[in-house]
Amino acid sequence: MKPVVFIYADPLLAHTMTFVLGPSEALQDFRYYFVGPRRLRVGGLKIPSDRIVAINEIPGLLGKLREAPFRRFGFAPLYFRKLRKYRPSLLHVHGGPAGLPALRLAEWLQIPQVTTFHGFDATATNPYVTHPCYGNWDYMRRKHILMEKGDLFIAVSNFIKDKLLDQGFPERKVIVHYTGVDTDFFRPDPAIKRELTVLFVGTLHDGKGCEYAIRAMAEVQSQLAEAELVIIGDGPLKAELQQLAREKLRRYRFLGIQPPEVVRQWMNRAKVFSTPSVKAKSGWTEAFGMVFAEAQAMCLPVASFNSGGIPEVVADGETGFLAPEGNVEALAHHLRLILEGPQLFIRMGEAGRRRVCARFDLRRQTERLEKLYMHVLGMKVDRTGPQRGTEHQREQPFAALDSRT
Repeated sequence: MKPVVFIYADPLLAHTMTFVLGPSEALQDFRYYFVGPRRLRVGGLKIPSDRIVAINEIPGLLGKLREAPFRRFGFAPLYFRKLRKYRPSLLHVHGGPAGLPALRLAEWLQIPQVTTFHGFDATATNPYVTHPCYGNWDYMRRKHILMEKGDLFIAVSNFIKDKLLDQGFPERKVIVHYTGVDTDFFRPDPAIKRELTVLFVGTLHDGKGCEYAIRAMAEVQSQLAEAELVIIGDGPLKAELQQLAREKLRRYRFLGIQPPEVVRQWMNRAKVFSTPSVKAKSGWTEAFGMVFAEAQAMCLPVASFNSGGIPEVVADGETGFLAPEGNVEALAHHLRLILEGPQLFIRMGEAGRRRVCARFDLRRQTERLEKLYMHVLGMKVDRTGPQRGTEHQREQPFAALDSRT
């Protein structure tokens, strides 16, 4: 029987958490269940009910009261006993602030804990400022406990690994593992005609740089009037950005939050993908950018900024162009080069898909993730069931399993 891994996230699962859902569903040698304080009944990703075990599964005040003791004191004995019946082998937590309360669960179940850092949790100088909740405040105050007791910390890019090491996380516990992209789902349909469209996909906050995309497109449209900017996403700056677009642009659309199928359709129609991320006021910086990899898997060249972990996903001059951060003129120039250069579009698009298939394919990256699980557990797992590994295998450094090797 396959060992069980608990996938911990808070909440379960927000619509942006496709980077959690995809690798979980791709697991082959482990059975998975999503666990955590709160289940999203509205506005979340679609997950089979038999795969979720949450403290709070009802909306409203009563549900929040149910999860409060765990959030504040790590106290949820009935929930812990319920989880123990699944006989889990490992707890995989997504997000640094979630890693701290999850430690109590891992200790109670007596299983190792793996924590993945996706960006905001490693780059924001103070997550509590922009996300003022008790969990972020508690994490900033006591993350040294997570550093000490966590068994493994996964950084989604070299950029994030460097940030964790700068904060004092022990190097022997930190490893780089790129999140995989489903290259079967994100596969271009050559029968669909490409349009003079620049596509932005991302949350509408200052770090995603939608303002720069609008200003760059204004320069593009001054010479290429038929070009259009399509914006998928929502966020606190939506009204401000819509006003800027009304003032600057001739052709544009705000489509709001869309499911992956619709995002894929637009990636198949557009000629350039442009989410020009920058360092936000909070310190948040793009960690990796799954959507950049998804776009390239669709043979869609990228025009963005050289910021954070983006250069690890996009090969500048090969699969797209990366301008200096904040340089609108250079960004506009790159957009025009791709929009007006059919051979450049084809060359970069094909190179982008090859790069993603070679480096970020979901199946290959999930196999590596399962090797990390096995290493943490000190066991070998095959289709017939788990077997305990040797002491030598348990002492093997995590560096040997790094995605960069």
